[in-house]
Amino acid sequence: MGEFLQAALITFFGLFILVPILSALVRSFGMYTIVEEGRCHVYVLFGKVIAILDEPGLYFLWARLGPRGIIVNWMGRCHVLDMRLDQQYLRSQGVNSEEGAPMGIGIWYEMYISEPVSYLFKNTDPQGSLAANVSNTTVRCLSNMPLAEMLETRHKMSQVVRQEVSPKSHEWGYRLGSVYIRKVHFRDRGMIQQIEEKVVNRLRQVTSAIKQDGANQVSIITSTAERQAAVEFARAQAMRPLIVGSALQKISGDPEVARAMFEILENQRLVDGQAQITLVPGKSELLTQMLASDTFPELPATAQPQPVPAGHRHG
Repeated sequence: MGEFLQAALITFFGLFILVPILSALVRSFGMYTIVEEGRCHVYVLFGKVIAILDEPGLYFLWARLGPRGIIVNWMGRCHVLDMRLDQQYLRSQGVNSEEGAPMGIGIWYEMYISEPVSYLFKNTDPQGSLAANVSNTTVRCLSNMPLAEMLETRHKMSQVVRQEVSPKSHEWGYRLGSVYIRKVHFRDRGMIQQIEEKVVNRLRQVTSAIKQDGANQVSIITSTAERQAAVEFARAQAMRPLIVGSALQKISGDPEVARAMFEILENQRLVDGQAQITLVPGKSELLTQMLASDTFPELPATAQPQPVPAGHRHG
């Protein structure tokens, strides 16, 4: 058990302490160096660039630099540059439209190191210079554009900015990648409120027009339906006399049928009416005269009236 613990301690000490120390010591003497993916090593000795390692891998400096590889890390300097693509966003760059409206443009762009030596020694702040160049180009190239074109043609404006900036930025070893106008907005708060009020009023007008048009359509449909119904009702009322007249003409062709029908109709009218019927016995002329003069007291209604011969019925 003690031997196993001792071996474990020796292994831990050798792997995690001795090996890193030995590796750092060997690298300090320039025996080898490791270039990672997306990195670039620039070696400078006595103010002169002696090597540029921009491909990932393992490099033996003694074989590549000769005797200078031993002292470059002690008397020179190694610049490690990040060659990967970087991104930046400039918010609300102030421009004026052709109509004089104060506008803000947000521009997003990509950038990367194209020439390590120029990036290190030709400009002390390449990123800040590129941002200032993009900002100035945006203001210079996109000012005095028509407002409608500024709000609609962002792709075209992006191309204009990229074509103007790219040649200048490449002189500093910092190349501009894609450029995109991401946002175009109004900067004046009062103008924004006026536009909002106009939009709201326009929406109200459109809503009122839609409602009025709907009401007009309903009125047209209703009036058309009423007109068609009135025409059909008038046609039906005009057909009724024709049908009745045709039926009466057929009935009047037979006198007995016509007489029976009119008698039935007369009796039906008497039954449906609200008049009081008094039944008088036959051959009672005095009673008839008294009833006609309204001097005879009212007789009680008969429960079951008896038929009265024709010529003695009075209403």
